[in-house]
Amino acid sequence: MLPQFAPVRSTSEVTMVSRHVEAGVHRLPRASHHRIMVHASAATRSYCNQAGRYFVRRAGDIDLVPAGEEGGFEAETPFETMEIVLPPALMERVAAELGGKARTSRLDTRHLLRDQRIEHLARALQSDLAAGASSGPLFAESIGAALAVRLLGLDGPDIIRVNRLSDAQLKRVLEHIEAALHEPLSIDRLSRVAGASSSHLRTWFKAAMGVTLHRYVLRRRVERACVLLRRGDLSTSEVAALTGFAHQSHLAYWMRREIGQTPRDLRRAQPPK
Repeated sequence: MLPQFAPVRSTSEVTMVSRHVEAGVHRLPRASHHRIMVHASAATRSYCNQAGRYFVRRAGDIDLVPAGEEGGFEAETPFETMEIVLPPALMERVAAELGGKARTSRLDTRHLLRDQRIEHLARALQSDLAAGASSGPLFAESIGAALAVRLLGLDGPDIIRVNRLSDAQLKRVLEHIEAALHEPLSIDRLSRVAGASSSHLRTWFKAAMGVTLHRYVLRRRVERACVLLRRGDLSTSEVAALTGFAHQSHLAYWMRREIGQTPRDLRRAQPPK
């Protein structure tokens, strides 16, 4: 957990830091990335220098600080906050992919925003990072893109027009996943395979398969791992490496989530040869 508002290093990736902020005067320095601050404590009263007024923040309240903006405040009591780092390039890419109204939208400073979707995405990213980013880069990229879509649509109607992947596009994506389960699979890589934008691929894949792209990849990795584990000629760490998991505890975690068994449970359930 980072103390106060020590700057986050410049990054091209979506990430999050948890901060403990003491009571007192604080300066929020300029940064090259957008910041989404999700309050994670009980009611906290503070004076905002920018707005020139007091705010009472409660758990789940959201502040948006665009890249290049700075601020300052005085907190009356200590509090915890989750700070999501969102690269401007990601916002620009998603806006270009969505087109229409989103193309001219920009991120403005907001205080005390309440949005269940943003809060849910923030907590999902926090849980994954707390587990050592066990879900891999595809998950963080998906969370970042979903946040960008939501932020671009805060002042208008839903900007995503539902469409579909063609049978050929879906077939290419599924075949590529099967052939590359042992490799890192990013949303950018799969969108190039599909010949669709990453935002459209996420939406259309879920519409076609009834499950998110990230969850589908995880399920296929678990299913492949189960086949290899039942063969009995590979160690658990070898199976994890062959199915795209960072390590055997990562494999065990997702097997328990998906099928309610660990690799050890599965091996024990096998009849003796």
